Amino acid sequence: MITRRQLIGGVLGGVVAAMTIQGAQAADTIKIGEINSYSKMPAFTVPYRNGWQLALEEINAAGGINGKLVEVISKDDAGKPGEAVTAANELVSKDNVHMLMGTFFSHIGLAVSDFALQKEVVFVAAEPLTDAMTWSKGHDYVFRVRPNVTIQASILANEAAKLPAKRWATIAPNYEYGKSSVEAFKAILSEKRPDIEWVDEQWPTLFKMDAGSTVQALLRSEPEAIFNVTFGSDLTKFVREGTTRKLFEGREVVSMLTGEPEYLDALRDEAPEGWLVTGYPWYSIDTPEHNAFRSAYEAKYDDYPRLGSIVGYATMKATAAIIANSKSLKSEDLIAGGKGVEFDTPMGKASFRAVDHQATLGAYVGRTALKDDKGIMVDWKYEDGANHLPDEATTKELRGM
Repeated sequence: MITRRQLIGGVLGGVVAAMTIQGAQAADTIKIGEINSYSKMPAFTVPYRNGWQLALEEINAAGGINGKLVEVISKDDAGKPGEAVTAANELVSKDNVHMLMGTFFSHIGLAVSDFALQKEVVFVAAEPLTDAMTWSKGHDYVFRVRPNVTIQASILANEAAKLPAKRWATIAPNYEYGKSSVEAFKAILSEKRPDIEWVDEQWPTLFKMDAGSTVQALLRSEPEAIFNVTFGSDLTKFVREGTTRKLFEGREVVSMLTGEPEYLDALRDEAPEGWLVTGYPWYSIDTPEHNAFRSAYEAKYDDYPRLGSIVGYATMKATAAIIANSKSLKSEDLIAGGKGVEFDTPMGKASFRAVDHQATLGAYVGRTALKDDKGIMVDWKYEDGANHLPDEATTKELRGM
């Protein structure tokens, strides 16, 4: 559980100095501006902040980057693109940060990416999943850490193609992330299974789902399988109403992100069983990288990590790797230093592709189950993101190069 202290910290707006550098002059400090939806999505962003703060502490304890300590100045965008752009402008013009990082929602990430392009400042996008971030709207000033919707849709579609179901329906929030996820999944699954028939699409407004009418519409279309992209409170409503109306009985459900503890934990013993999902089975990963991260995280926060924790930690490490590999803190040098650079994560090493600045970080895929009245992932495996990305020629076409 997220502690009350952590939740309150996530809701508070304004500037949060993540690390106070005593006795250091500004010239001796590398400043990074961080923006995220702390008051809008604390279940994900508070663990995310814990993750980057842990990585920041490790970086500075090891002497910083190229002999300079790192300071992160953080702002809350309240889940609004306008607030995020205002925060970015203040960080660049008033706080004189050298880089930007963060954001959660895809439309907010795209807004900050556009600001970064206009102001020629490097932006390391943490969580936004839309393909547009590094493809159709990609540019040299943006790097993205998390696997995009195509990577996750490809991972799920590979498994979904093995199912006997032919009649499919989709449900997704009606904004950039939801739309691009459905588009990617349908394209990949249809290519693998030309016999697939798409019988219905439901597009509830983000966090305003009328679960009763949505579930009833899906029932009327009589699908054999459902692709779900809802998350947060929408996922909770969908699961509860779907269970009550027996939507899931005898049907396969393939679901983006549902295996993340941020969302499974909220469902408690109502968590669905047998769904094919991407997520984060922190309790059963046994690798040297993850064991070290988990031990350090639990020691610092007296809490277990979430997927947000992984993203925050990896984003800070990736940002540091870009800086360490650059000749200077000028944007053009940071861009050059970021292309192809490798960085450490609890999932293992990843890198930013030179062609599109998309990281090769992957995702865990498995089935949901109940254990001790709590949702978990079982029969899971890790899929390397690099294996689900298009080749260089295709990527250049996607970027209009």
